[in-house]
Amino acid sequence: MGALTGCHGPVAGPENNRSSVRLQIVCTTTLVADLVKQVGGERVQVEALMGPGVDPHKYIAGIGDVRKLHNAHLVFIHGLHLEGKMADLLERQQRHWRVYAVTDSLPRDRLLPAEEDSSLYDPHVWFDILLWAETIDGVRDRLSELDPEGAADYARRAAGYRQVLQQLDAEVRRELERVPPPRRVLITAHDAFRYFGRAYGWQVVGLQGVSTASELGTRQRQRLARLIVESRVPAVFTETSVPPEGLQAVLEDVQRQGGPPVRLISGDDALYSDALGPPDSSTGTYVGMIRHNVRVLVENLAR
Repeated sequence: MGALTGCHGPVAGPENNRSSVRLQIVCTTTLVADLVKQVGGERVQVEALMGPGVDPHKYIAGIGDVRKLHNAHLVFIHGLHLEGKMADLLERQQRHWRVYAVTDSLPRDRLLPAEEDSSLYDPHVWFDILLWAETIDGVRDRLSELDPEGAADYARRAAGYRQVLQQLDAEVRRELERVPPPRRVLITAHDAFRYFGRAYGWQVVGLQGVSTASELGTRQRQRLARLIVESRVPAVFTETSVPPEGLQAVLEDVQRQGGPPVRLISGDDALYSDALGPPDSSTGTYVGMIRHNVRVLVENLAR
């Protein structure tokens, strides 16, 4: 790889060994980091600011994060206000830090509005696999601009990963068919799965809104409890990045209303919503995370 011009001038490898130079990439979330790794391969060194189980809606950048952002050749963020409290910092420094939002390439008519404010979009686009696949080309192009010598490699990897996601989408559709239509109701801690519902024909209800930073009121909790009782929902699902107390309170309301027993799916079977699992686990990649979620849904709702 040739010398790379980053935010602070060209980058040289040890003893001017050009082949040892890799793009230093900083990503905000684990999902974005995985996407960049899939396209970049060995030519990039990727670091995510937010680790497994971290809620991006509430994350606040520290001094160490700012230093990493400053030293990166390229910064990939999700965009659509997913980063929440980091958004102002990223927008202020967008040109200086070479910030690119992977969702910028998505057609706006394919996005869902955020319920809290119709002028904003729901950022959880990765739960529509084919829509998430449309972010691949933008990553490929940004890497190729900064590292022209790697353009062919980035193009090859991007095409291969797009095929992987197309196959994953077909696999998910087959697996979800095992759940009878009346049971295709997904209730979670916050409204992260609306793109999943639209793509695969499920009713999706979150206790909180699109952002976990939204206020949780008694009225929301009681409304969800009524839905569970009326629809005889057999299970509700916690998320790895959201505390379970809200859903536990809902199930207490269900019992007070004389509703049927409802399983609270948690622990190892909690759903992954805003972050991937540990890097060395089966849920440490986007593909693995999707397969985990689908397995949990099918096992708990198909019977």
